[in-house]
Amino acid sequence: MCRWAAYIGKPIFLDEIISRPGHSLIHQSHCATQCHTAINADGFGVAWYAERDEPGLYRDVLPAWSDPNLKSLTAQVKSALFLAHVRASTGTATSRNNCHPFTYGRWSFMHNGQIGGYDHFRRAADMMIPEELYASRKGATDSEALFLIAVAEGLDDDPLGAMERAAARLIRLAREKGEAPHLRMTAALSDGKRLYAIRYSTDDRAPTLYHRWSDTRGGRAIVSEPLESGEGGWDEVPPFSFCVFDADGVDIRPFHPCRLQLAA
Repeated sequence: MCRWAAYIGKPIFLDEIISRPGHSLIHQSHCATQCHTAINADGFGVAWYAERDEPGLYRDVLPAWSDPNLKSLTAQVKSALFLAHVRASTGTATSRNNCHPFTYGRWSFMHNGQIGGYDHFRRAADMMIPEELYASRKGATDSEALFLIAVAEGLDDDPLGAMERAAARLIRLAREKGEAPHLRMTAALSDGKRLYAIRYSTDDRAPTLYHRWSDTRGGRAIVSEPLESGEGGWDEVPPFSFCVFDADGVDIRPFHPCRLQLAA
């Protein structure tokens, strides 16, 4: 399982989330406490929004704790909306193209979890990505496939519905050709204006997800694990949830792709 963190609010330096807290994302990359794999050393990535619609993107295959360029970048770049991820592979190669976040146009996306038995139906999943989007398929992960299928399902106009429909299609494949768990997921995605987050699983073991408002920063962090050990004020995102974070606060809605999968 991977670890990730995202932020929306007043502009801050990226390192205020990624490296400076006591249990920052970089600390979690070699000392995670709320997942089966304490080490997340199969690459990292950061996507951030600034003056342009499309996000900036920096990814590499080094462990996050050992890349001096990441430390320098996060200490100098400010953003009001960014996503950061440290990767523990569930089977695909360690390569830059397999590192999260993934981007398409103004969208950025990152995922923690797995689709059961994905290696058995990878080709069938790829066939769900329309021809006009397939050139954007740079890596081989289930996460990138989920993202591009969601783009095809109408992510621009209906983020919740598109993610439910994309998840339902992959759950169907996992049930037909894969294995349990059919889908475990926490995911973050953004169009540069709002930040969306999902916590979901087809079993009772959804990965952890929390959010917290900071008066000091003037913004909200959404994280796999709290950024300080023993720090209060973190709200756990309930399973089966789709969250919308913007300047007005938090809107938590039900997320139930299986109702679509079962109806098919």
